[in-house]
Amino acid sequence: MRTRITRLFGIEHPIVQGGMVWCSGWRLASAVSEAGGLGLLGAGSMHPDTLIEHIHAMHRATRKPWGINVPLMYPEIDRLMRIITDEGVKVVFTSAGSPKKYTPMLHEAGIKVAHVVPSTRLALKCQEAGVDAVVAEGFEAGGHNGREETTTLSLIPAVCDAVSIPVIAAGGIATGRQMLAAMALGAEGVQIGTAFALCEESSASEAFKQRCIESGEGDTMLCLKALAPTRLVRNALYERIAEAEQQGQATKEQLKAILGTAASKRGIFEGDVENGELEIGQSAAYIHSVVSAKEVLSGIISECESRRREICATASSTPC
Repeated sequence: MRTRITRLFGIEHPIVQGGMVWCSGWRLASAVSEAGGLGLLGAGSMHPDTLIEHIHAMHRATRKPWGINVPLMYPEIDRLMRIITDEGVKVVFTSAGSPKKYTPMLHEAGIKVAHVVPSTRLALKCQEAGVDAVVAEGFEAGGHNGREETTTLSLIPAVCDAVSIPVIAAGGIATGRQMLAAMALGAEGVQIGTAFALCEESSASEAFKQRCIESGEGDTMLCLKALAPTRLVRNALYERIAEAEQQGQATKEQLKAILGTAASKRGIFEGDVENGELEIGQSAAYIHSVVSAKEVLSGIISECESRRREICATASSTPC
């Protein structure tokens, strides 16, 4: 399947692995790239020296295209960007901020830039800032979300109609059927987080993976709106957050006190499934086993193609 996204990044399949904190180390990113997608290191949970180690490991592990996801709220963002340009990284996905400041610098270094957005308004601003593509992410996604709470089904066609640059769909996409639906809405690729966060090569703890694949429909909720809207699995920590929010407008200070320090690290990386943040998307409800990144990607492509053929066959045999 060739699209502007496959041509832009030089990849075989229009599938991008989300650069997720505590999940997206070099083992996951290189496995996705080796399978024909675009693997991304998740810089948000890495100290600069750790990121350098993972960049060097990526250079050793694969010759195929890969990139880095960089949250622009990163405390040492200028140092991080210098590392990226110095180390010969070719693709950067930015998020959580405006790409206007760093996109020209990245382009000057020969780096392709995509930015994650939750709304049409921000997609247009990114196009004006000169990014090469946007990731339009619906609120079904895990982790940090936009305040608009727009679903993927509504967001993708709106963004595709508004911008001329390629659009990558994200949020609740974990199967070939969903990929096909996103492409039918106008997207030229998909970004997948949850399915890769729960695969073998993910650096998340096994306890986190098992808790997520045991979850069902409705077991993740959007909360922490006074800080940054975040989708979490319902656990003891979530219940304390929900209680505070239901009692009134919980303040940022109250919510920070409930979270404590390194809440996402505790939950995702260290495996404290009751008192840590378990950031995962709604699509966890229909993931039931831990398989390799290659199996995840090949299964999505296979299902997308077979479903497309089924639809074409049905349409051709049905009178108008």
